[in-house]
Amino acid sequence: MQITCHRVVAIDGPAASGKSSVARELARRLGFVYVNSGAIYRAITWCVLRQGIAANDGARIVQLIAAAAIDCQLANNESRVVIDGIDPTPQLREPPVNDAVSQVSTVSAVRQIVTQKIRSYAREHDLVVEGRDIGSVVFPDTPFKFYIDASPDVRLQRRAAEGQRDEIATRDRVDSSRSSAPLTIAPNAQVIDTSELSVTEVVDEMVRRLRHTDLTI
Repeated sequence: MQITCHRVVAIDGPAASGKSSVARELARRLGFVYVNSGAIYRAITWCVLRQGIAANDGARIVQLIAAAAIDCQLANNESRVVIDGIDPTPQLREPPVNDAVSQVSTVSAVRQIVTQKIRSYAREHDLVVEGRDIGSVVFPDTPFKFYIDASPDVRLQRRAAEGQRDEIATRDRVDSSRSSAPLTIAPNAQVIDTSELSVTEVVDEMVRRLRHTDLTI
């Protein structure tokens, strides 16, 4: 399916691989808008929990998102989500959201609406988008695809340094095995192991590789 949009750099990878930091810095260097797809999933998860709905209650989640006003905005050239007039950003990394987001993200209707919201950004802006299915599902036609990863030990250390309590192995299993848009390396994606690299070094490498494509930077 051909998607009409501006230029999109897709960055996929598992939890704590460094996607967010790398994507934000790459967007800054390119002058593109930074879109954090995970934040949209987390915002929906926050809304689900706020309404007292269990993360595995797919039917009620579908009803909720059909009725909710999910508004994707921009703030300082970065994506921002407001649901029913409330900006949940301060709560998006709270333990209950951390624990539930992978389960909520398995709901096909949730993935569909997030995909629609992300694509809406691309109608108006050049993007750097990070997530788990950006190159494989959301923007399969973009020629600018990266998959970044790191060793499990490094990823656990990064989460701990951030004060987060993610079960990395559990999230990997859920993200990779879900029936709707599982985490995978997209066709033609360039793989970068970030285990021994700083954010600056990863972005430098991405910029170097992008210069060998038809992306003008």
